[in-house]
Amino acid sequence: MKIGMNLLLWTGNVTEEHYPLLDKIKSWGFDGAELPMFGFDANQYRAIRKTMDSIGLECTTVTIVPPEKNPIDPDVAVRAAAVDHLKQAIDTSHILNAKTMCGPYVSPVGKLVGRGRTADEWKWAVECFQRVAPHAQAAGVTLGLEALNRFETYFVNCMADLARLVDEVNHPNFRMMYDTFHANIEEKSPALAIGQGGKRIVHVHISENDRSTPGEGGVNWDENYHALKAIGYDGWLVIEAFGLALPELAAATCIWRKMFPSEEHLARQGLEFIRRRWSGR
Repeated sequence: MKIGMNLLLWTGNVTEEHYPLLDKIKSWGFDGAELPMFGFDANQYRAIRKTMDSIGLECTTVTIVPPEKNPIDPDVAVRAAAVDHLKQAIDTSHILNAKTMCGPYVSPVGKLVGRGRTADEWKWAVECFQRVAPHAQAAGVTLGLEALNRFETYFVNCMADLARLVDEVNHPNFRMMYDTFHANIEEKSPALAIGQGGKRIVHVHISENDRSTPGEGGVNWDENYHALKAIGYDGWLVIEAFGLALPELAAATCIWRKMFPSEEHLARQGLEFIRRRWSGR
């Protein structure tokens, strides 16, 4: 098991000015950093990889799709643009030597249409990832698709539906991730949700019910960890939290007040909490 820190707590665009932050994340004891990818400048990410390699910090990636590159849009041109966009994201993950690319990239975050998904949208999602997954396999990247809560998407909200989508795409590089924040809203129980995902789960986001410091909120961590151990999970546990540092991201995640003393407090306390509770202490 490896523990990572998602950099969305500080930035949506990692550049040279964030290299000292990568050093800190390593010094705090994390095994890796999860890098947000909202653009695909190859030179930018080659430099980041060189820096991370030099300090011995591993990498996972997280990305989304914008409305004009929506895999489930009725317009075939938009769906084609989504395939190209996801392939670019995979190529960028490869540059970073990231073996896992996670995120809710089956539809734009926050796009709600006043109804549930349609059969056509489901078919288009399957078709999209049947085209994208072989590209991921060739790049040595595994896709970990994320289910979001009902207030952020209408397409896939629970692990049972996400597992069905993974099964219908039917490709070894198209898998699923589990997020404790979304599960805390949508699932009947963590144990049931994780059991429904089973071996399809390749990535886990550790996120408190209020999006702040893991272990200082209301998530049932014992049930989550016991269920993950029961399926034999031994992959990444990545802290994902949001604060007020990035106004656009704070608005998108509905963070309106200060939730923790500092970003360093959240990262270091969260890391210590994960290690202690995962080991049963």
